[in-house]
Amino acid sequence: MSGTGWVQARRGGIYLLGSLATAVGTVLALPVLIHPRLARSWATWHRERADRQLGTPLPPRPPLRGTGRRAWTDPATPRDLLWLPVHALTGMAFGVPALLCVGNVVPAAVATPLWWAFTFQERPRLFIDVPVTGWATALTLGPLQIVLLVAVAYLCFPPAARAHARICRAVLSHSAAEQLADRVAVLTRTRADVLDAHGAELRRIERDLHDGTQNRLVAIAMRLAVARQAFADDPRDEQFVAELLRDAHEGAEEAMTELREVIRSVYPPILADRGLDGALTAVTTRCGVPTRLELGDLGRVPAAVEAVVYFAVAEALTNVSKHSRATAAAVRVSRTADRLSVAITDDGIGGAGDRQGTGLAGIRRRVLALDGTVGVDSPAGGPTAVTLELPCGS
Repeated sequence: MSGTGWVQARRGGIYLLGSLATAVGTVLALPVLIHPRLARSWATWHRERADRQLGTPLPPRPPLRGTGRRAWTDPATPRDLLWLPVHALTGMAFGVPALLCVGNVVPAAVATPLWWAFTFQERPRLFIDVPVTGWATALTLGPLQIVLLVAVAYLCFPPAARAHARICRAVLSHSAAEQLADRVAVLTRTRADVLDAHGAELRRIERDLHDGTQNRLVAIAMRLAVARQAFADDPRDEQFVAELLRDAHEGAEEAMTELREVIRSVYPPILADRGLDGALTAVTTRCGVPTRLELGDLGRVPAAVEAVVYFAVAEALTNVSKHSRATAAAVRVSRTADRLSVAITDDGIGGAGDRQGTGLAGIRRRVLALDGTVGVDSPAGGPTAVTLELPCGS
């Protein structure tokens, strides 16, 4: 019996006993739980619990659509209500044997060695109503019952817990039509976000060019015009003309610098020069926190995906430097078939989220625009893990 097996048995036992307790609670609170909103919360909690037991979380369930009478027309409401009787039956069916197994270990381990301290009527019984009437029974059948029950728990608790978790997910998972409808809704929302972001990006580029580069170019043209006029009026005034030309030259260099910054914000030149590997190496090297970069065999990655990964990693590492108080960070990029996976982790104080204004909302918009997914795991106290997954072709 391995240590991992004992961990799984303990987890399975806790899950089964919890299922029994919640099944009894479902029966007692059934008149209240049939409300769509409460049924959705109850079912969602059980689905998340089943996901943790199976170790393969599914996409989160959508929130209830509408209120009042409209809540009853939500596509998932019938499954939420169906889960109430299903869980009442399955929770008791799986939980009662687990309770009996655990409950019979206690008298065998505690009461049996002390059988002589009880009155004749109160003495414990073992297996199928076998009374403990002497030390021979206590020292043989007692340990044997403990060994058998522990073996049953070790062998049966994990598969029973997984079976109940699969029933839960089968009842509460979306149908193919609902998954398609949800997917269309997500794509519609992300398309609108992309259009808004595209319009905002165009306005930003126009403003940067108009307020920065264009103004510098106008100033350069005016200095050159004044220099030409001054030279035409008095060719001997070389000092004044030289100062104007020097100012114009400095302004041209500043304008080129600003123009390069604008171009870099559209598509980083480093991606074109070094590719994604080199660009990520440069980003992690410049990070204010020591960062380890792990790159798998990425193959050919579309330019749009490269840009999103570059900007996402750069933004995430900027957050690490500014907000996390981390001492170390890591970036792992790998590819499996047509999916590119990115994980940015740090050992900081945690607490990162879209609402904290740390740039995660921008990362999410960029990734969702390419039909990708974003996950953020950042409990208070740390550590923080930001995971991205993007389609990148076969």
